[in-house]
Amino acid sequence: MSLFGPRYEDGQHLDLGGVKVRLRVSGRARRISLKVDQRSGEVLAVAPTRALLGEAAGFARSRRDWLSDQIARVPPPAPALAAGHVMTVLDELWRLNPDGRRPRLSPPGTDGARELRGCGAGEVDPVLVRRAVIREALDAFEARTAHHCERLGVAPPPLRLIDARTRWGSCTPAQRGRPASIRLSWRLALAPFGVADYVVAHECAHLLEANHGPRFWALVERLVGNPKALRGWLKTKGGSLYALL
Repeated sequence: MSLFGPRYEDGQHLDLGGVKVRLRVSGRARRISLKVDQRSGEVLAVAPTRALLGEAAGFARSRRDWLSDQIARVPPPAPALAAGHVMTVLDELWRLNPDGRRPRLSPPGTDGARELRGCGAGEVDPVLVRRAVIREALDAFEARTAHHCERLGVAPPPLRLIDARTRWGSCTPAQRGRPASIRLSWRLALAPFGVADYVVAHECAHLLEANHGPRFWALVERLVGNPKALRGWLKTKGGSLYALL
C-alpha cells in the first residue's frame, strides 16, 4: 500500500457498504460529482482528473446513505412491450398494434385510446415506438415553446430533442451572433403533460434570465403557476420515464 493512501484508477469499482460505485475521470467535468443512472441504477463518482479520484471516492463514501436512497428510487425494468400494450404519451392513451404496415397513429377510438399501428410486424419494435413518440413530442413541445415565448415577448428559438440522462432540458440564450436554442428530453412526452410543459416553460424563461434567481422563478410562475408540485414529480418519479423505452 502507498504511504500516501490507496491509489485509485479510472474505471475502478468500489463497494461502499453495499452501494456499488464506479470511479470515472471526465475531462469535461468541472468538479467532483455523483451520478445515478436512472435506467440501470449504476453509480458514478466523477472527477475532472485522476489525481482527484481519491476525493471523488471520499465524497461518495460521505453520501452513501443519499446514494442508497437514490438507487432505491430507480424503477424496476418494465416488461417488454407487446401487442395490445397501452401507454400514455402526452396525456393520451396509445395502444400498440404491430400490424406490419407503415407506422401511423389513429384518431381516438370509443375508449379514448389511439392505436399506434405499424410499430412492428407481429412483435412490437421499441425503436419504431420511440420514433413515433419523438415525432409527437417534437410537434407538441414546439407548440408549447411558441406559446410560452409569445407570453414572454421573445422569438421562439430552434428546438432539439435529446435523450440526456442528467437533465430534462437546457437553454442557450442568444450571444454575440450565436442564436438561442433549447434542448428537451423526448422522454418528457411520457410524463404528465403539466410536468412536461413546466420544463418547456423553465427553459423558455432562461431566454430572459440565464440563472435561477428570483426573477427567473417569477417568470416560470407567470407561465405555469407554482411549479413546486411539478418539480417534485420529476424528483420522485422522473426515473420512471427511463423504464419503458
